[in-house]
Amino acid sequence: MTEGVPRRQSTLDEVAELAGVSRSVASRVLNNAPHVSRAKREAVERAVHRLGYVPNPTARALATRQTGAAALVVSGEDPSIFADPFFAQVIVGASAALEDADLHLMLCLAASDRGRRRVEQLLRSKGADGVMLMALREDDPLSRMAEEAEMPVVFGGRPVGLDPRWYVDVDNVGGARLATEHLISAGRTRVATIAGRLDTEVGRARYRGYRDAMLAAGLDPYPPEVGDFTESTGAAAMAALLANHPDLEGVFAANDNMGAGALRTLREAGRPVPGDVAVVGFDDLAVARIADPPLTTVHQPIEALGREMARMLVALIGGQDPTPLILPTRLVTRASA
Repeated sequence: MTEGVPRRQSTLDEVAELAGVSRSVASRVLNNAPHVSRAKREAVERAVHRLGYVPNPTARALATRQTGAAALVVSGEDPSIFADPFFAQVIVGASAALEDADLHLMLCLAASDRGRRRVEQLLRSKGADGVMLMALREDDPLSRMAEEAEMPVVFGGRPVGLDPRWYVDVDNVGGARLATEHLISAGRTRVATIAGRLDTEVGRARYRGYRDAMLAAGLDPYPPEVGDFTESTGAAAMAALLANHPDLEGVFAANDNMGAGALRTLREAGRPVPGDVAVVGFDDLAVARIADPPLTTVHQPIEALGREMARMLVALIGGQDPTPLILPTRLVTRASA
């Protein structure tokens, strides 16, 4: 070895790699932060000793501000939203990824002005290491808060009117197009849609997919009947479609809850499914499997959505710059279409 040549300092990334943990976990161990398992703490300490790692004082000072928690914030009006099967799967996926990084998950519902003020305080006070935002609507105050936040923010689904730097979404347009094409390929030409809320990007994207498939097939799209992703609004929308278009042959519902509502209305109206009217949903929730008849639907990887959101957030907390991610969808054929 040449004398006088200083030895290269090892890095935090090298410590994390040798210890088999994430960069954020390694940082938390070095700063004696809470909520790190004993096994991971000991693995990091062994790696530090082996590499002769010396923490950077500035980076260490920043790292000591970590809270050990990440927040999942949902913009909604009903506190029971976290019990909805969709959000329950998102929470399962996010929790698993955060646990791997030794971060706790905080759930926040911005259901009122008071709730939004609490979220704004969380963002301003840096009461969490990072935030995941979901279910934003057009002109949602949370969008402005997220833009102004001085902490990592990951969007679950792209918000209306914003082009966020970090988000995880599913191929909503492509999935809706698959659903509509499936109905058309079965010879159904009079196909309508029960759209989700059109002040959300997911509602707009799934309507675009329906419209694109109809136009590509040389068919005229029907004006959408709009629901709010619940069974009851799907049932009401289906009733409106039957009243306005009694010769209807097929329906694409923008989620399984509304698809189940559509099946209920058709059953009560004496319209056989799929003999008279075929129905396709979106999400592939449990309700699609137990519906009568079982609902053909578009599968989206909901648990993976939560997991990838959390992984992206952990990467941001660790100083990385991840790229946005679009998850694929696929058609699941059952008895309804």
